[in-house]
Amino acid sequence: MPELDAATTALLTVECQNGVVGEESALPELAKEARASGMLERVAALVDAAHGAGVQVLHAVAERRPDGLAANANARLFRAAGKLPVRQLSGTRAVEVAAPIEVAENDLVVRRLHGLSPIAGTDVDALLRNLGIRTLVVAGVSSNIAIPNTVFDAVNLGYRVVVPSDAIAGVPAAYTAEVIRNCLALVATVTTAEALLAQWAPAH
Repeated sequence: MPELDAATTALLTVECQNGVVGEESALPELAKEARASGMLERVAALVDAAHGAGVQVLHAVAERRPDGLAANANARLFRAAGKLPVRQLSGTRAVEVAAPIEVAENDLVVRRLHGLSPIAGTDVDALLRNLGIRTLVVAGVSSNIAIPNTVFDAVNLGYRVVVPSDAIAGVPAAYTAEVIRNCLALVATVTTAEALLAQWAPAH
């Protein structure tokens, strides 16, 4: 993997929130995979290393108003989400970034009330451009929906995208490898968390 310029690179964590990957997740199968695979620990390590290396970190959080106002209802996924016992309601613990990921003072937390992507219709693109970002490292969940949406949107907007293959997760577990091989690898640079950590390690 080519060297990444810290000044023009950002790390985006996708839906790494308590209500998705936490212990009280609305999606327990996904949360179990995110934790059992080590994905969540690797995302936390990447965030920590990015902080140390001066790489801007953004956390994309999906939430909805308690009254559901302006939320999507045009797909089965959205309708099902509104009936789950754990809902991603604004201002609740469910929409806080999940441990062990640490949110630093300079991190940007971008919240959305609609859609499937952290980029389409949100502030993410404008924020990245204001920061002079050209390369976006994407980590989090899920490889089923939000991660591919994020990668495609970023590529379409002209960003170079890097995906650490062991820092994303979906269900079933085998699906993630297929999405990477047959989809994401065609449009993004696929690497590992270890390779990124080596780049972002403090110089001695």
